[in-house]
Amino acid sequence: MGWFVTAWGVAALVVMPVLAIIWLALFGDDGSDQAGVGIWPHLASTVLPDYVMTSLALVAGVAILSGSMGVVSAWLTTMYQFPMRRTFEWSLLLPFAIPANVIAYIYTDVFEYAGPFQGALRALFGWNSPQDYYFPEIRSLGGAIIMLSLVLFPYVFMLARSAFLDQSPSLRDASRTLGCNGWQSFWRVALPSARPAIAVGLALAMMEALNDFGTVDYFAVRSLTAGIFNVWLNMGSLRGAAQIALCLMIFVVTLIWLERHARRRQRQFGKGDRYRRYQRPRLTGWRAALASLACLLPLLFGFLLPVGLLARHAIRYFDESWTLDFAGYALNSLMLAVSAAVLTLIIGVLLAYAKRLDRTASVQQALKLSSLGYAMPGAVLGLGVLVPLAGFDNALDSFLRANFGISSGLLLTGTMGAIIIAYVVRFLAIAAGAIESSLDKVTPSMDMAARSLGENTLSTLRRVHLPLIRPGLLTAALVVFVDAMKELPATLLLRPFNFDTLATHVYQYASDEMLEQAALPALVIVAVGILPVIVISRTIVASRSES
Repeated sequence: MGWFVTAWGVAALVVMPVLAIIWLALFGDDGSDQAGVGIWPHLASTVLPDYVMTSLALVAGVAILSGSMGVVSAWLTTMYQFPMRRTFEWSLLLPFAIPANVIAYIYTDVFEYAGPFQGALRALFGWNSPQDYYFPEIRSLGGAIIMLSLVLFPYVFMLARSAFLDQSPSLRDASRTLGCNGWQSFWRVALPSARPAIAVGLALAMMEALNDFGTVDYFAVRSLTAGIFNVWLNMGSLRGAAQIALCLMIFVVTLIWLERHARRRQRQFGKGDRYRRYQRPRLTGWRAALASLACLLPLLFGFLLPVGLLARHAIRYFDESWTLDFAGYALNSLMLAVSAAVLTLIIGVLLAYAKRLDRTASVQQALKLSSLGYAMPGAVLGLGVLVPLAGFDNALDSFLRANFGISSGLLLTGTMGAIIIAYVVRFLAIAAGAIESSLDKVTPSMDMAARSLGENTLSTLRRVHLPLIRPGLLTAALVVFVDAMKELPATLLLRPFNFDTLATHVYQYASDEMLEQAALPALVIVAVGILPVIVISRTIVASRSES
């Protein structure tokens, strides 16, 4: 019974923001009510179509560009031998570490009209004004697609490469004996077999693109996420923001459904020779150069160049950036990230253990609901957490005023606690998934042996399971810690007054065209983000002995 209550208690915590958004969008009243529907008619006739079409174009562009980079680089590093292949195996995951808004700030500084690149072009060709030449505008929808794709393609690369590694060499050998060349074997055999994994990677990339706020706000791209902030903060309508948030949730749910529907009839079965050593053909000449270039360009523009420019700015402006305020922002980020990682780890362990001990359909359904948070964009989650917390604070304050003549003020709204709740709800699926995967590898006979020696379920968890799954726990905590350090939309919505983290500090300074002062905190975020990248890359490379 206790595990049943635990599972459904966590599920209720995760579902609460979703229900709050739905209730506020349909029934809330913030003073903008028009015949019981808020400002929905105005939104639907003015800005909403633009938000929807822009978001569709954004996710489609990110899917095409990040999918192309991820699949091509995964296929090359898996199937062929060429210069620097072993380096690309792990280094192509490094763009994971860079927040999309940071890379947007960097390339805008480089490629805008007053930046060094266009300045060099004008000096070289003698141009004097924008009328003398054409240069694409980086602050545009196309620019946002490129920036997001440069940091999101590792989702596709990681899952596609894992799928290619798992494919049987005999399958590829059979295609070659039937007359397929390397390209035909890839297109007709390997790619369809890896499609489920690629679809998951694309879905994750598209959901992260929808979640992004810093890049689309800086580039003035009118996406649904930007619309939530615009309608709430500029138009003063919380209900209107909830209505756009509901549209965004429908958008995300549709993406998840399409991804699962596309692969609903696909079944993948392993071959007995999947671990047979595969002899990669060695590319030479222009083919080797082309393969190295195809892997180098995403790494160069997605990690090496941005980090190099950040390091340059951070060194030059170190004295201006290294202040007591910076230390405070770093401490705030550290406290939030550590708190979120610890709480998420504890709840993730309880969820995974509940699934192990209670196989009933009700508990399994609760666990599915508990993973809903990761599918919610940060802006939606922030709004969904704010509404019930504000309702609780106002109800408690009214009760205390009416009965005791005292005011409790805001106990949860506008506090670090609200941010931590949002982080836990958003990243719980990551921690629970990693812990569950580790726990599934522990044989049930260990449970039975512990119980036969007089241990109850909790002591078995503490003394047997937790030591055995320690690597999975550390990985889960590390990933949640880094994601919490980078989270921007939910933090912007829920933070207390005069409270900044490294992510919000970078956003504010870069938005004010002060990238040099934002370089040091941005570099700290990137440095922290490299840690889980190393863990993930080592896991993938070690998954096959011939890798």
